[in-house]
Amino acid sequence: MAADSNNSTEGFGDSRPETIEKVVHINRCAKVVKGGRRFSFSALVVAGDQQGRVGCGFGKANEVSDAIKKATESSRKNLRSVNVINATIPHEVVGEHGGGRILLRPASPGTGIIAGGGARAVLEVAGVKDVIGKSLGSSNHANVVKATLDALAALRKPDDIFRARGKQIKERKAL
Repeated sequence: MAADSNNSTEGFGDSRPETIEKVVHINRCAKVVKGGRRFSFSALVVAGDQQGRVGCGFGKANEVSDAIKKATESSRKNLRSVNVINATIPHEVVGEHGGGRILLRPASPGTGIIAGGGARAVLEVAGVKDVIGKSLGSSNHANVVKATLDALAALRKPDDIFRARGKQIKERKAL
């Protein structure tokens, strides 16, 4: 149940980049009362600017549109920066959250995003173009999304790793 909705946050004097939201999952919950069933909805949404900032949000309401609106606001508040190099990730990483585990591997240009469901949505809005992902644990949408965010947060650039090891960074020649 992935749906796209592009919202522009550009306004008068507003310098924030455009964010993209993707609805990952909508859940319907029923409560049985004297007169019948009362339905409520929850929505899981990921938002990002396709330039290395991504976040997720969860919203609950009695209407689907209100739940999506709440989840979108929550996801925009929780934006985090991730390290993306040449439209892929710098190294292999495993992310975990609850029962959800995901393995992300860098891929060569032109591969695309080989990942399913919530992981694909997170990687798309983060701006990753080439990556291979495999969900290893739970298939719960919320846990997969949060595990993917955990994996992206664990990424480090090669320069940071060299600096931590006390190594010199050699000049890179242009091709």
